[in-house]
Amino acid sequence: MYLTPFDLEPDIHVRFYGVGMTITPVASHLLAPARLGSLPLANRLVMAPMTRNRADSDGVPTALMAEYYAQRASAGLIIAEAATPNAVGRTYPDTAAVHRPAHVAGWRRVTDAVRAAGGGPMFLQIQHGGRVGHPDTSGLTPLAPSPVALPGTLHTPRGKQTAVVPREMTRADIDATVADFAAAARNALAAGFAGVEVHSANGYLLHQFLAASTNRRADAYGGSVDRRIRFVVEVVHAVADAIGPERTGLRVSPGNTVNGITEDDTDELYPALLAALADSGLAYLHIAFADPRRPLFGRLRALWPGTLIANPVLPTDRLPADGGRQQAERVLAAGADLVALGRPFLANPDLVERFRLGAPVNQVRDAYLMYVGGPTGYTDYPRLRQG
Repeated sequence: MYLTPFDLEPDIHVRFYGVGMTITPVASHLLAPARLGSLPLANRLVMAPMTRNRADSDGVPTALMAEYYAQRASAGLIIAEAATPNAVGRTYPDTAAVHRPAHVAGWRRVTDAVRAAGGGPMFLQIQHGGRVGHPDTSGLTPLAPSPVALPGTLHTPRGKQTAVVPREMTRADIDATVADFAAAARNALAAGFAGVEVHSANGYLLHQFLAASTNRRADAYGGSVDRRIRFVVEVVHAVADAIGPERTGLRVSPGNTVNGITEDDTDELYPALLAALADSGLAYLHIAFADPRRPLFGRLRALWPGTLIANPVLPTDRLPADGGRQQAERVLAAGADLVALGRPFLANPDLVERFRLGAPVNQVRDAYLMYVGGPTGYTDYPRLRQG
């Protein structure tokens, strides 16, 4: 049931950065309750997964991370940042993992903190970096579909280093990685998550298998579209078998060129992937950089029978004054069921309340602060102070 203006409070006086102002609450479909399968959601706003490099050097989530997520507990659904399913899949220093008991214990501290703050369900994104990794970070040579190096440099504990040529995965590597994803999903549930998101976007391992520019294999996992989607399908099915399809989501980013990816057949590739998974009963499909003006978005919406989460395209230099609310409303109108926002939640722990009030939003500070560790630019963003 959607909210109407009559469901909202009358004008509310707030103090914003110490200055009093009167704000009129805004009716929004984003604020309407929803469901994700059997899971009730307080609203349709999803906190998108965002790597923040605040885990410890072994990938264990920290108390600071628990505070950060608890601050944002009002999101209808939180998809926690990428956690690697094994050591070789690690991307950057101080990124989280979920393949050892210490990782599970660290994540349990996070999920407990969100529940204590009154939050709803959390999913954990599971990500293998593939060629986006370095021996200085993981201690291992990266694995990838083919020995095609990432262009440019990578951040490592010793500073920026030129990316190395990854080792082409053998069939045994593929089978082991599929098993690692399934084990990581079981660990995520043991840590208190309601489910997991398989990360097949943004140029990491699964996306590397999808794209012909990074997948030059001549075996059953490369060449035609049907072969290039095989690894992703196997990973998703293994995770769904391990924890249940209703606890398994998938993230894709059609046409995204981040991390040196090039797709020449996007309009064929993703419909084929969705057709292979449409009957699997997954919790959701999450489309990153979703643009309802592109015909492909409508095609994917029509092909996907379940919940669709859309992560709309927002300006990269500065958040819109409304924090992206209008773009979020547009993707809902175009057929999305839930809307994932990243940087608006990063800079606004009370983003749901700001949307409800139609209040101004904090801007993201220097992007450098996103990844340097510590509370600055992480847990110190101000909230609206009601008076």
